[in-house]
This record gives sequence, C-alpha cells and structure tokens, in this order.
Amino acid sequence: MAGSGVARLYSRLTVAEFDLIALIRGRCAIAREDVRLGIGDDAAVLAVPSGQLLAVSTDTLVAGVHFPQSTKAYDIGWKSLAVNLSDLAAMGATPAWATLALTLPQADLRWVGDFADGFAALAREFKLALVGGDTTQGPLSITVTVHGFVPDGAALLRSGARVGDAVFVTGTLGDAAAGLRCLNKNNGEVDRLLSAPLGSRETLIERLNRPTPRVAQGLALRGRASACIDISDGFVADLSHICSASAVGAEIDIESLPSSSALLNLFDVGTRRAFQVAGGDDYELCFTAAEADASSLLGDLARGGCDATCIGRIVAEPGVRVCDGAGSPVVIPRSGWEHFV
Repeated sequence: MAGSGVARLYSRLTVAEFDLIALIRGRCAIAREDVRLGIGDDAAVLAVPSGQLLAVSTDTLVAGVHFPQSTKAYDIGWKSLAVNLSDLAAMGATPAWATLALTLPQADLRWVGDFADGFAALAREFKLALVGGDTTQGPLSITVTVHGFVPDGAALLRSGARVGDAVFVTGTLGDAAAGLRCLNKNNGEVDRLLSAPLGSRETLIERLNRPTPRVAQGLALRGRASACIDISDGFVADLSHICSASAVGAEIDIESLPSSSALLNLFDVGTRRAFQVAGGDDYELCFTAAEADASSLLGDLARGGCDATCIGRIVAEPGVRVCDGAGSPVVIPRSGWEHFV
C-alpha cells in the first residue's frame, strides 16, 4: 500500500510537471531554422552559423532578492529574459536561443501561463527560441541561459578602454532603483509620491519590472566602442569592472548623469544621485570610445532609437572618481549591489 501511494503521488507530480512544460512550450513557440531539435528530447540540437562564435550568459532571479514577492508573473517572465539579453547586448551579440530552469513552490498553471506570456513577449521581439530547460519544486527562482551569435573578433569586451577615451551610458540611470523605492515607500513618502505628476510613479515601476535590453545599441557599438558592460549591479560598480579589466581609471561628472522626467518629478537631487550611481537594475549599457568619435556615435545611437550621454573620461589613475560640476569629489557611500555582503 505504501509503495502504491508513493507511485500515485509520483504520477500526479509527473503529470503536473509535463503540463507545465507543455504550457511553456506552447506559449513560447518561436521557429528558427538553426534549431534542428528543440524542446521534447533530452537535449536540444542547434546549428551555429558559419563564421559566428557563440556568446553564452546565465542569470538567476530569486524571489525577494531580484524582484519583490508581489511582482506579477508576466513581469517576472519578461525580466528573467531581459536581464540575460542585456548581457548579450553588452557583448555586441545577436540573440538566438534560451533555456529556462523554473523552480516553483507549486504547480500553478495560471501563474506559469502569465509568466510564459511575459517571457514570450520579449522573446518574439528578438526572434529568440526557447529550446529547453527544467521545472522543479522549491522556493520561487528562475534561471535563464541565453545564446547569441557574434562574428569572430567582433565581441565587445570590458578590457579595451584606453586613457583619453570618453565614457558613455545609454538611456537614463536610476529609474529602476527609484521604482523599487516607490513600491517600498515609507510613511513619510506616501503623500509626496501619490501627489507627483500623473504616471511618474508607474513609469519608474515599469522600468524596474520590464527593463529594455539594449541589443540594437550593442550591435551598433561593434567595432566602435573600446569597452562595454551592462549596468546591473550599479553604475559605479559596473564601470569599476571596465576599469579593472582595462587597467585604467575613470573620472565621472555626476551632474552629467542622464535623468528621466519621472525621476526628476519624484525625488530630490541627493536621493536621485544615490539611485543613479549605485541603485542598479538599469540594464543600460556603459561603454567607452575615442572622444573624437563621440559626435557621430551618439548621433547613430539616437537615430537607432536610444540616446546616449557622455558622462566622463578614462584616466590613468586606477579607480572610479565621481565629481561635481566644479570638479570636487563626491562621496559615494556604496558603489552598487553585492551578494553575500
């Protein structure tokens, strides 16, 4: 009897898991000729085009760490793919395939359907095929691995910045951290946030929940940027990775950091700057390039649908120094997010 009960339990769990897989597969179906064999066997069989190298990146999102527990399933699906596509963008790679490992507290078909819809909505923008993965039971977490193509020798790296290069960022900084503050507002901020111009709060929260991976901009930077990284842990922290890999330093003008109108509407200058230099979750690109190329490069990026801003320069002295408009140092209490700290 005991063995029979275990068998019945195992059967129910197996059916539920296969139901989840079928649901995800159906919602995320995107056909590509280079997918010779996708979901359904023990492994996918994929064809890398001639003359291309494979760029691969993996990110894990954990409930309560990378997104609030109250985040909608659709937004979690979108963001779980977006943060990985941002890594491909920073490498100048064209997205192709992804795998998904989904850990769930329970087999909730409605939640998984909404999650898959969010994932698929972004995947369709880049004709990215979901080719495999896994489902299991446990605390909510999502691990996505993305694969993209980049011509041999064309990948953007962190290690190419040179003294005299200008430092740029795409888009605006600090919005996602501000969106998180809007969700976690304390009593002293409630009235001010609710009385802000219509839509400002919602704009910042959407920037947190549905970041835009700058894939087109990464492709445009191939052969033009000397170094590149995506801003995930915080602007200063991520620029520090470029400086370390390139054996250089950087000087940043804090007053040049680009701000959205929503951020300007809701937060004072001190809070805004803290979000911008260390808030993280922006998923914009920080890159370096020869100063002489700045005008044409910025023009090309703007015509491609995303402005970029020159916010500093590369120097010989190691480290990242943030200064005000008069050139005086600005104290940065923290540079960004670190796990296990």
